[in-house]
Amino acid sequence: MSVDVLIPAHAELGEGPRWDAVAGCLLWVDVKRGELHVWDGEEDHLEVVGAPVSAVAPTDDGDVLLAFGDRLALLSGETLATVPHGAELRLNDGACDADGRFWVGSMRFDETKGEDAALYRFDGTLERVLDGVSLSNGIGWSPDGSQMYYIDTLTRNVDVFDYDGDVANRRALARIEREAGFPDGLAVDDEGGVWVALWGGSALRRYAPDGSLDRVLELPALNVTACCFGGDAMFITTAAPDGRVFAADVGVTGPPAQPFRRTAPSDAEPTSAR
Repeated sequence: MSVDVLIPAHAELGEGPRWDAVAGCLLWVDVKRGELHVWDGEEDHLEVVGAPVSAVAPTDDGDVLLAFGDRLALLSGETLATVPHGAELRLNDGACDADGRFWVGSMRFDETKGEDAALYRFDGTLERVLDGVSLSNGIGWSPDGSQMYYIDTLTRNVDVFDYDGDVANRRALARIEREAGFPDGLAVDDEGGVWVALWGGSALRRYAPDGSLDRVLELPALNVTACCFGGDAMFITTAAPDGRVFAADVGVTGPPAQPFRRTAPSDAEPTSAR
């Protein structure tokens, strides 16, 4: 496995990389600076969006969906949903499933284990799906779509749910030992391997679908935040004191970002916490 610097940025909190296969570009954010970055294969273009932004997804009509502290909005300016949580909370990582539903979780600004954050699903209607969350982070799906992987960072677990548009049967896939750092963002490859970014751990780990540790990719950055696939390349964001974006050949391919679809199907009833 090889690692190269893709974008020599100095992000304060680089996060949320997503490969937009239609536009042929990498989307990523600097959360604390309120910046959306678009790398077109040659240059990294900056959009200042005016507020902390934690997650991003391409849309099926060529726009970009952004997760702000208490709302979901389009880059073109339209607010799609307001999140009914307190000022001590903000949205964090998010991703779209195969049907274009956007899943996004929340966290406390002070990053403490308050367990008052939540995980939401948005398909035109915002539904609160999971309560008792501390610091919602990585979200991804198995290649066949039957399982959803999820990280609540302060639990140190990588969890897995049965998935059919809703979640059920939560159990631990793997646990990150204290000396290895905290689990942050994740990506799932085409073989079903789950790649986990380690904050404070200078590495990505790949877990097999049975939860066994398959391989470790070491990185020249302390706080590795998230990763995504763009065909046969993996893109990796980091935070200060580094802040660069890396590209890696990890010997396996993965899917691009699923675009958000306003008409995504929803079989779920209006949410009560599960």
